[in-house]
Amino acid sequence: MTDVTGAHADVLHTLFHSDQGGHEQVVLCQDRASGLKAVIAVHSTALGPALGGTRFYPYASEAEAVADALNLARGMSYKNAMAGLDHGGGKAVIIGDPERDKTDELLLAYGRFVASLGGRYVTACDVGTYVADMDVVARECRWTTGRSPENGGAGDSSVLTAFGVFQGMRASARHLWGDPSLRGRTVGVAGVGKVGHHLVQHLLDDGAEVVVTDVREASVRRIVDRHPSVRVVADTEALIRIEGLDVYAPCALGGALDDTTVPVLTAGVVCGAANNQLAHPGVEKDLADRGILYAPDYVVNAGGVIQVADELHGFDFERCRTQAAKIYDTTLAIFARAKEDGIPPAAAADRIAEQRMHEAAAARGR
Repeated sequence: MTDVTGAHADVLHTLFHSDQGGHEQVVLCQDRASGLKAVIAVHSTALGPALGGTRFYPYASEAEAVADALNLARGMSYKNAMAGLDHGGGKAVIIGDPERDKTDELLLAYGRFVASLGGRYVTACDVGTYVADMDVVARECRWTTGRSPENGGAGDSSVLTAFGVFQGMRASARHLWGDPSLRGRTVGVAGVGKVGHHLVQHLLDDGAEVVVTDVREASVRRIVDRHPSVRVVADTEALIRIEGLDVYAPCALGGALDDTTVPVLTAGVVCGAANNQLAHPGVEKDLADRGILYAPDYVVNAGGVIQVADELHGFDFERCRTQAAKIYDTTLAIFARAKEDGIPPAAAADRIAEQRMHEAAAARGR
């Protein structure tokens, strides 16, 4: 179903009427010469310019691309608010297969569209885009982060993302077991790619027993070659059922926590780097009902966005690491708020983020 503009009615309803909407601006971008079709969604600038990555993905339809941009931009508002950044939330999606359709001409055209927003939206890497791509975009747009060190950027943000997840895990251990150390705990890491393999190192350094799985054999081999003590299981289904598992760390695709996985999960804590771990509303209550402590993903995986935000002010790794270390205190504050309000931690995190955005908007008279 479409409306008179030809846009999918469900998308317009999401934008203007649903609780998932409330976006300030959505820009549809097209450059016929390069083949660019993109959507830039600005959810909020209450805390400052919207900041979020560029996803390059072969969406099945334009409506699906718009819906994804809306959801991702909203999520970035909450992530940036909880990370203590002076940035609102935004996201961009480029429609296409990055392996086939990505060219410098297309990225330059995209950079011109981002630049046309005059700094309301700051872009960075996401699924399907990389540091080298941001270097190209930056040739047309100064509001670009996640660039290479050779081009004035901070480079790979996975190091601080993993560090932040580890801090969230330490906070979870402190809240549940009274001790922030993971020594002697068994931690299962699903996905040992860019972020996951750094997380494994933190866990081993802290004395944890680590079990991993990944669909990519090369990623598993890299871990085992470097850390022979790490156990490997066939898949996530096996990982979440391990007897004696203390912590489950989803570090691959979203939707890891659903009606199938939660009932059989043996871990007492879920804390990982993957985005959008809750497959649908209500899963957070299912976790709480089973006594499983969930560290909200957008809180603990914020180390990367902390890094790209710092790049705008002249990147300093130690400054970023200090700010990412605060994820420990933020996670503890969320657990305390959840207990006080009698709600799951995911809902508590949302309330804290919404409060910060509301106060910022009120201070600006908006």
